[in-house]
Amino acid sequence: MTTVTRFAPSPTGYIHVGNLRTALMNYLIARKAGGQFILRLDDTDQERSKQEYADAIMRDLEWLGLAWDRLERQSARLDRYREEAGALKAKGRFYECFESPAELDLKRKKLRNMGRPPVYDRTSLTLSVEEKAKLRAEGREGYWRFLLDQERIEWPDGIIGPVSIDAASVSDPVLIRADGQVLYTFASSVDDIDMGVTHIVRGADHVTNTATQIQIMRAMGGAPPAFAHHSLLTGAQGEELSKRLGTLSLRDLRARGVEPMALLSLMARLGSSRPVVLASSLEELIEGFELGSFGTAPTKFDAEDLFPLTRSLVQGMPFDMVAARIAALGVPAEKAEIFWRVAKDNITVLDDLAGWWSLFRDGAEPMVEDEDRDFVTQALALLPPRPWTTATWGEWTATVKAATGRKGKGLFMPLRKALTGRAHGPEMADVMPLLEQVRGLCP
Repeated sequence: MTTVTRFAPSPTGYIHVGNLRTALMNYLIARKAGGQFILRLDDTDQERSKQEYADAIMRDLEWLGLAWDRLERQSARLDRYREEAGALKAKGRFYECFESPAELDLKRKKLRNMGRPPVYDRTSLTLSVEEKAKLRAEGREGYWRFLLDQERIEWPDGIIGPVSIDAASVSDPVLIRADGQVLYTFASSVDDIDMGVTHIVRGADHVTNTATQIQIMRAMGGAPPAFAHHSLLTGAQGEELSKRLGTLSLRDLRARGVEPMALLSLMARLGSSRPVVLASSLEELIEGFELGSFGTAPTKFDAEDLFPLTRSLVQGMPFDMVAARIAALGVPAEKAEIFWRVAKDNITVLDDLAGWWSLFRDGAEPMVEDEDRDFVTQALALLPPRPWTTATWGEWTATVKAATGRKGKGLFMPLRKALTGRAHGPEMADVMPLLEQVRGLCP
């Protein structure tokens, strides 16, 4: 049997690291088995779903290199959902309800006050045809629930282990709203069976959904896929992350300069028993992925962990990978490779290159301490004329040392600060040939 997985985001916003965790696990499972990975847009909510978000989801996945084999849209399958809903109604598994949200909320509060779980009482099952007609005449709009078999629902979860849920402790799920909108629980069940999905990995907050969907799929005559539920992400201190996920969208991380393989390397191991290692390729991630290595405890995520990985990746890039980007900065072709060699060990993200080229091209605001001002003035008067080479720094500082008596840090640091405006950076011998201007101090 061909392994088929899917990633089913709603195009109602930009995807974030939590979504990526789900997408990546499903992608890696499919690729490791030589199977298929489906991108399925859950866009049945016509009001909130936007094409701009659908486009952004695809751009994010393309940026990461997570290629899908099929693109599906739930909005194109509404007739199929209506067809299956009709079949389940005929089997007596769908029933129409009329309670308002306020009435349902009151029922839940009463049950909680009695110390009982807030499970729907199935009152609507007892309504006669006449009673339903009267409710409609009063302006009530019916919505549809799935009638659960009140038995234990069990499955061997790929991460959690054996799961057993008593269906009697769960409300019959609403699957079609009064306005006719098909909800996720139903549409996803129909799709997973129709599309031959064999494995589903998603967040632990879906465990109850899984229990009800297993019954829905069986009622349709289908075989449920293998399920696994990964732990949810928290902040670095264990704090709830869900409210901050909007700030951790993939597009924002991309804008901050995070490299795709740094992000994928972290997310492919985060929450597992295996250490995070910077992978060199998707193939390496696929080969090393083991779903069973993931635990159930909440998983701490800190976006700052992405930057050491990004720095290692960036600093290891060969010149040909960055040549076009360096040329776009305006670096002369004859200096481009030297510039990369000098700058790369002093950057975290590729965007940092622009700051270094600006410094070399335009000069930096000098950083001169009051006690060093006379020394720097004297030293600059001894600076040899251009062209400067890698030998210039050593020759110049030797001349300055002989003239002033300064040595060691007291000699080198004031001169570095005067020329670059920084206390740290590349070796000054390498910097000298790249300096086109030293602002305010020499032509």
